[in-house]
Amino acid sequence: MTNQFEITEPKPYEFVPFPKERPPLQRPIGHDKYHADRISGTLFLTLTVQTPVHISTGVVAMGSDVGENRIPLIKLMALNAGKNPVIPGSSLKGVVRSVYEAITNSTLAVVTNRYRNQIPQDRLPCRNKEQLCPASRVFGAMDWQGVVEFSDSQCISAKYGAGFMPSLYRPRPDETRRYFDTRGMAKGRKFYYHTDRPASPGQNKGIPVQQAGTQLTFSTRVQLTNLTPAELGVLFIALGQDSQYPMALKIGGGKPIGMGTMTVAVTELKKPDNLRDRYLSYNPESESMTGKPLQDFLGTAMQQAHNQLIQKQQLEQLHRVLFYPTTRQPPQGIY
Repeated sequence: MTNQFEITEPKPYEFVPFPKERPPLQRPIGHDKYHADRISGTLFLTLTVQTPVHISTGVVAMGSDVGENRIPLIKLMALNAGKNPVIPGSSLKGVVRSVYEAITNSTLAVVTNRYRNQIPQDRLPCRNKEQLCPASRVFGAMDWQGVVEFSDSQCISAKYGAGFMPSLYRPRPDETRRYFDTRGMAKGRKFYYHTDRPASPGQNKGIPVQQAGTQLTFSTRVQLTNLTPAELGVLFIALGQDSQYPMALKIGGGKPIGMGTMTVAVTELKKPDNLRDRYLSYNPESESMTGKPLQDFLGTAMQQAHNQLIQKQQLEQLHRVLFYPTTRQPPQGIY
């Protein structure tokens, strides 16, 4: 008998299964000094909106207060002083981390108590900062800060717009068999497909939201401290830089109906010429890598990632979900 919430149409998401081997746990490198055999510096990124992005602040305002007189009430997203949309660094970091976790042999970052018994024990979040999985060593865990820091992404091309998001159901893992295997254990990590456009609720219908429209661009930077080349290579792959596995990120609300697709370009890497200067000067000289030298560096780092950290089966399955560009159509109906 089919559950009343079981929808037989193709779902707009898929699960990437956990690797069979237990995650390799190691002590992280630490923040007390810069290590010559590791990479520290600043990575500069440009993000381009491919389908409208809305990251809610939880605040609802009168449309007239934000220049949208035709809309009585509208859900707000974060704006900077110039009234341009902002993508919080924490939001971008969380999205990248979820991809990084899926393509390495890592634990989950967060598990609610309600589903704790349905998660394999070796996938529960790391609690001992002396024994961390690959993703936790880079992004952080309980009592461990991590070695990458994402700045807020600032819009560099235009102001925000207003759009209408269809009403969405909450996830229903308790009412569908898709989330669990025959033993009642979670199948893996859930990711939403990209689509060529978002589903539309109709002209001026649905939930009014502030959003970053298609082809808006954002700039941000990521501070790196003591990453191995392989760890940095996984980060590049998670950002969609591997030509064999091109992917885009999914961020913000409306993922089930095709919203939130963003592509990433790595534009520059600055790292110190001399680590000694980092301790002796307030303004140490940095080597700036762009163009072909940067692309060569990315290629070398990603190759080391494939050799040391990447789980090929998981990467291939995730690529089938997040590959971009795509001709996939948005789902019909409400999800």
